[in-house]
Amino acid sequence: MTSGRSFYITTPIYYPSDLPHIGHGYTTVAVDALARWHRQAGDDTWMLTGTDEHGQKMLRAAAANGVTPQAWVDKLVEESWFPLLETLDVANDDFIRTTQPRHEERVQQFVQALYDRGYIYAGEYEALYCVGCEEFKPESEIVDGTGAFEGLKVCAIHSKPLELLQEKNYFFKLSEFQDRLLELYRTEPDFVRPDSARNEVVSFVKSGLKDLSISRSAFDWGIPLPWDTSHVIYVWVDALLNYATAVGYGTDPEQFARRWPAYHVVGKDILRFHAVIWPAMLMALGLDVPRGVFAHGWLLVGGEKMSKSKLTGIAPTEITDVFGSDAYRFYFLSAIPFGHDGSFSWEDLSARYQAELANGFGNLASRTTAMIARYFDGVVPAPGDQNDNDRRIQQVVADAATAADAAIDRFRPDEAITAIWTIVDALNAYITDNEPWALAKDDAQRARLGTVLYTAAEGLRALAVLLSPVMPDATQKLWTALGAAEPLADQLLREAGTWGRLQPGATVTALAPLFPRVEQSA
Repeated sequence: MTSGRSFYITTPIYYPSDLPHIGHGYTTVAVDALARWHRQAGDDTWMLTGTDEHGQKMLRAAAANGVTPQAWVDKLVEESWFPLLETLDVANDDFIRTTQPRHEERVQQFVQALYDRGYIYAGEYEALYCVGCEEFKPESEIVDGTGAFEGLKVCAIHSKPLELLQEKNYFFKLSEFQDRLLELYRTEPDFVRPDSARNEVVSFVKSGLKDLSISRSAFDWGIPLPWDTSHVIYVWVDALLNYATAVGYGTDPEQFARRWPAYHVVGKDILRFHAVIWPAMLMALGLDVPRGVFAHGWLLVGGEKMSKSKLTGIAPTEITDVFGSDAYRFYFLSAIPFGHDGSFSWEDLSARYQAELANGFGNLASRTTAMIARYFDGVVPAPGDQNDNDRRIQQVVADAATAADAAIDRFRPDEAITAIWTIVDALNAYITDNEPWALAKDDAQRARLGTVLYTAAEGLRALAVLLSPVMPDATQKLWTALGAAEPLADQLLREAGTWGRLQPGATVTALAPLFPRVEQSA
């Protein structure tokens, strides 16, 4: 069941020569949770991820390994990137690879259209280039080298020497879009989020835009320019176009009209490409700009941004093998305010797993189902008369569901989880206060016991629905244990807070711990 509202959301497309680390996993899981939420709410949802496979960095890595670039990227995608999606329980609708014919053909169409409209011209170019970033570096990101690189200009991000490139190139007239971009940021204040990212983009554009070199002629691993095959399209132009080519730009107007425009979630280091160059190219062809660009922060380990070159990358499986995919998803989506930098530590992950998942949510689920099994032969009891304490729980559930949906609309999964967790805390306190184990000893309190356990079970029903985009595995187990009649996937998320959906008489089954105790070696 879908509403008419389209929600198309993308991750960046990742460079497969970097093995996936928890930073890649963080972005992917955040986008997946947002997509799952909208899908579960009945919105016409589409989630795209993929890999960016052209460029000089890939060509050099393939040569160093003695294989063709295509063979090299095929191996990386099959062995590292597809498995990442499985490891993290990601339900993407599409996976685009920039070496796929569907992408290459549509990129050529797009660039040809820019050329035909007069937005591309030939010129000479000389500038310092970082192969790691695949980017001609702006002055602000060029620093003097130290140590072995003393006397050289190096990239501020990679700390590696820059290469002076001199080529005949084709340029996109980016400078013509300065005023239109500033107008976009002014009239659509949510186009770039959070505010810190928006401010950075506005000041960058205000300082003046230079035309963009959009082709390279020094190597051939890329998509040829349709009117001059001695040039390949600059890898970043090729990469940005994936968001349009994947939903039928140029060949499937019906799909493109249904899906486009998209929301893009990106790391803040690639914000400018998405918030400046990409909308300018779309404006040049008279296409809708994206619905929005959300820049999240960096994951820091020991105070440093993770990177392969600095060997600070942690593979997601190092976490999921110990704690499971649900705990990975929960931790990264709740522990870090989305849009800000966040620090990862094993101690914090372990403490939150124990306190919030095992003792908080998991224990609530297992003791509620166990008491229904014990006191009502595994059948959900009908609620009797309700008092203020019972009604307070109903209000907490309704408020949490509303607040969580609003937080997701703001691209704040962390705030959504905080709102949902008020249900976990309220139900645990409710059970402690009402002492069902004491009520069970008094036949005169049988109706009251039924009300208390129905309230706990119905609260768990709401939790299973609300937390399913974050923790799909645990919530499915809980849903099955509650004996609900309809599939969890059919529960409309925006109705999760409506009280009384779990039917008395449903058969509850025993629930193994959702978050088993983790034995960690010192």
